[in-house]
Amino acid sequence: MTGIRSTPRDPIRVGIVEDHDELRLSWVRILNRSDSCCCVAACATGEEAIKTLPTAQPEVVLMDIRLPGMSGIECTARLKQAMPKVEILILTVYDDEDSIFEALKAGASGYLLKRAAPSEILQAIEEVHAGGAPMTSEIARKVVRSFRQSSSVSGEAKLTPREEEILSLLAQGFIAKEIAARLQISYFTVQTHLKKIYEKLHVHSRTEAVIRYLK
Repeated sequence: MTGIRSTPRDPIRVGIVEDHDELRLSWVRILNRSDSCCCVAACATGEEAIKTLPTAQPEVVLMDIRLPGMSGIECTARLKQAMPKVEILILTVYDDEDSIFEALKAGASGYLLKRAAPSEILQAIEEVHAGGAPMTSEIARKVVRSFRQSSSVSGEAKLTPREEEILSLLAQGFIAKEIAARLQISYFTVQTHLKKIYEKLHVHSRTEAVIRYLK
């Protein structure tokens, strides 16, 4: 486990779950050398993460999808139960669609390949913290293709055309400010629509709403 770095700039608190020692330490250094983030805990296993992270209270977690023992997907699901507001960013060397959707269904908010540059990882952390759903271009293409093959939200939800439009953009990874700009409406209006969407779908987060949309 890695200690907390003190800073007056209120950086994004990040936890790491990665079994490869060298890579885990590299990510710790990247985070603690940045101006926008700091590492509050670094765990080698899912089991350690379940015990450590609820106390460390990270805002964003970098999660290896393939861990010894408990998988990253299972760890993601259990962390989301214990810490509903935490944003989890999956990192992996694999980019298969099955893993992508299993991670999303477990509660992950974003997905990047481990070969991403440090600047891309930091940008992804900032994006997911701001309400986005960062993905590499390769993965985004796969997900968008799957979106097109998926049915929209059940009519029982009774979403308005505007709400469906916003939910569709949300599923594509746009954050609230970007949705407001694309639709030429205010950020406050987008937030109001999102609140209504969550209520109608009986969900509590962007990720849950997107999963319902995909189904």
